[in-house]
Amino acid sequence: MVNKTTLVGNVGDAPEIKTIDNGLKLAVFSLATSEIYKDTDGNKKTDTEWHNIVIWGKLADIVEKYVTKGSLLYLEGKLKTQSWDKDSIRHYKTSVVCNEMKMLSKKES
Repeated sequence: MVNKTTLVGNVGDAPEIKTIDNGLKLAVFSLATSEIYKDTDGNKKTDTEWHNIVIWGKLADIVEKYVTKGSLLYLEGKLKTQSWDKDSIRHYKTSVVCNEMKMLSKKES
């Protein structure tokens, strides 16, 4: 069985960095991926999907230092779904837990 996701997109907001009790870092942010196509009338359309991203450990340290809103990233990881009950309603949240990241944004001069 394989659970692997590859995304290339732009960071939506500044990453939120948390440090767990044992000193382990966690980076959480959203990533937008877009598909551009032409509809049946020839008009250009863009579909954007938003993904919840979770990065742990040394990669989270790199995110903290170098990743900002708008950064273009290549990410690989696995899908992880959490569920919880609130007001007798079952809620779900799917995130991409990344184990590889490449920064694709050009360095600012």
